[in-house]
Amino acid sequence: MALSLYNTATRTVSEFTPLTPGKVGIYLCGATVQAPPHIGHIRSGVNFDILRRWLSASGFDVTFIRNVTDIDDKILHKAVHEEIPWWAVAMKYERAFTDAYKALNVLPPTYEPRATGHITQMIDLMQTLIEKGHAYAPGNGDVYLEVRSLKSYLTLSNQKLDDLQSAGDSEETFKKDPRDFALWKAAKPGEPSWPTPWGDGRPGWHLECSAMAQAYLGETFDIHGGGLDLIFPHHENEIAQSEAAGYGFAKTWMHNAWVTTAGEKMSKSLGNSLQVQELIKRVRGIELRWYLGSAHYRSMLEFSFEALEESAVAFRRIEAFLDRAIGILGSTPDGVISSTFADAMNDDLAVPAALAYISEIVKSGNNALTANDTKALAAAAAEVRGALGVLGCDPRDDAFAGQSADNNGAIDGLISLALQQREAARARKDFAASDAIRDQIAALGIVIEDTPQGPRWQISSGR
Repeated sequence: MALSLYNTATRTVSEFTPLTPGKVGIYLCGATVQAPPHIGHIRSGVNFDILRRWLSASGFDVTFIRNVTDIDDKILHKAVHEEIPWWAVAMKYERAFTDAYKALNVLPPTYEPRATGHITQMIDLMQTLIEKGHAYAPGNGDVYLEVRSLKSYLTLSNQKLDDLQSAGDSEETFKKDPRDFALWKAAKPGEPSWPTPWGDGRPGWHLECSAMAQAYLGETFDIHGGGLDLIFPHHENEIAQSEAAGYGFAKTWMHNAWVTTAGEKMSKSLGNSLQVQELIKRVRGIELRWYLGSAHYRSMLEFSFEALEESAVAFRRIEAFLDRAIGILGSTPDGVISSTFADAMNDDLAVPAALAYISEIVKSGNNALTANDTKALAAAAAEVRGALGVLGCDPRDDAFAGQSADNNGAIDGLISLALQQREAARARKDFAASDAIRDQIAALGIVIEDTPQGPRWQISSGR
């Protein structure tokens, strides 16, 4: 089964064919670094990291670009509020995003360009648009894209131009049409600016992505990604300015859905409790990643602390199986990708189906463990590791080396101590005490199995 992906531009799931055989270029709209990341931000990073990992596992050479918007109205506002330079705000929160990505094992992009490092490319793009008659400089330092000069506009969101309100990104006095959007904003007192042929200023939000995508991936590339909220206006305007310049731009558009709370899009206004740095105090990074990646990328993920904890417990069962299997096998099997898992991932990254498959393999692995079938146990462990590797949640991954030992080691030690006490009670024929220990352990959701090699334990699949 070949990889099929949903293309927002066509609203269909179709077979993915890269422009260059064996190679895939991806551009993901990254963070505007003006606040600490919450899980709504990081879900995009996790979802597209799974896409990237699956493409790599499928044999593709992936070039993955994720930009950093380090100049923006919000950053300038935050600089005033925090009483520090704008660039210090950008650097502070860019590092916070980097830390969050690392905690959740999101692979670093191939290149991570910053907007302020690509002003030259933006100027070149604006010059091209003006020469082609699609942009204009009214003389006050601004530069605008003239949307009515385009053959097509709003094809991604299927809106009508006349139904749109003003772009609202500058004074309307200088625009030919209030729907024209700013490519470049004239300098204001006290704000950072860069020189251009049309006057000093700074880039509008949309310009940077077209310029950087072209610089790193070429005029036409395979996949452009981002959150649903970016379809309009950001991605529509990227398409408009890129196609007006003569670029083929992105062939496939992919958008992840939001993390919601009570049906509302999650945002920083909901409080600091949903920031990544706070949530990884409640659960491990690997467990938070498992939760964020568990829903289909196009499905809304309704957040609750109860759902997060349930997801973490479910993951710990899988982790416990791997720990037990590796302990019995005496070695860690290499990951293997099964055809069932591959079919799920090739079906527009159907992660829920992939998770159901992992659950079945864990059950069969536990049965093999009970039956002392080490061959079947090794095969199951290898398939689980292969699937978890693609999902970025392999507990044996070096990225999680500091996250898994403490809790699991403590749990294993406590249960082993209780089992030793039970064995001692049985040896002295104190069966009442032995049964009481067994029942107390069972009440915690731990299943004990007596084997010729001694008692074994595992977390009950019913908890």
